[in-house]
Amino acid sequence: MSRQTPELIQVALVEDHAEIREGLKYIINQAGGFSCTTFATAEEALSAVNPAQSDVVLMDINLPGMSGIECTRLLHDRYPALPIMMCTAYEDDESIFQALSNGAKGYILKRAAGEILIEAIRDLFHGGSPMSSTIARKVVNSFQRRKNDTPSDLTEREVEILDLLAQGYRNKQIAEKLFLSPHTIRTHIYNIYEKLQVNNRVEAINKLSRDQQR
Repeated sequence: MSRQTPELIQVALVEDHAEIREGLKYIINQAGGFSCTTFATAEEALSAVNPAQSDVVLMDINLPGMSGIECTRLLHDRYPALPIMMCTAYEDDESIFQALSNGAKGYILKRAAGEILIEAIRDLFHGGSPMSSTIARKVVNSFQRRKNDTPSDLTEREVEILDLLAQGYRNKQIAEKLFLSPHTIRTHIYNIYEKLQVNNRVEAINKLSRDQQR
């Protein structure tokens, strides 16, 4: 992968509203260490975005023509390792879970501009699953509303750890919060992934949510 600057994080931004698009582009480029390329439609993004030129993708939901969720699904199918984060004004449960189910690795609200947005992009680039606090709370609440319907093969401790993963906590932070060793947390997470037959936290969140809704 060729880069003019090795440390530069290449961001592809898909946003149809011109003022918001240029505003977000300005914020990203002014932060230093980023280069932002923009697209006004899903169709434009699908014809140009690829891992050789983009490290991460920021995706709006409400786009003219194809929706951002459908574009996310197609990009994820084409480039599974390319991390996509929704950057949208929509915070309803259906939009959140549709986006995550179709391959989004993060979900941040447009109003979270400035340093919050920049940190979310960095987290996404380094393998995280950033979510605005409002979004993380909705995900956690969906677990709590269906606590009694939790699959019996997940222990109470495993559900507790999965809740913390959904909130964006890292393994070390979970260990400190629960007064357990990082090794114990890693073991619990491995068991969660094995039981749910998934490979990462977003897949685990989606799988448990789907199972609880049946």
